[in-house]
Amino acid sequence: MVRISVLCPHCQSEQVIKGGTTQAGKQRYRCQNADCCHDSFVLNPAYHGHLPKVKEQILDLSLNGRGLRDTARVLHVSPTTVIHELKQKRHPSAP
Repeated sequence: MVRISVLCPHCQSEQVIKGGTTQAGKQRYRCQNADCCHDSFVLNPAYHGHLPKVKEQILDLSLNGRGLRDTARVLHVSPTTVIHELKQKRHPSAP
């Protein structure tokens, strides 16, 4: 049997337990660290549009003059995801 060490991507804590599965069948994990601001996470999400590095790339491409559809095509995400991310960065006080 192989044991995989799982770290919380938000606080880098090793206090992680399994927390069920998602609708897509991916394993969900829960961080047990009280100081962590996030409750659960998935190591390999089915949709990559929610990853922080993709969100940064959306902003970089828009600042370099790429269009919404072109950005979505290059990053393999939905154009709606691109629009949503750009709207959130325009209003940083929005949740």
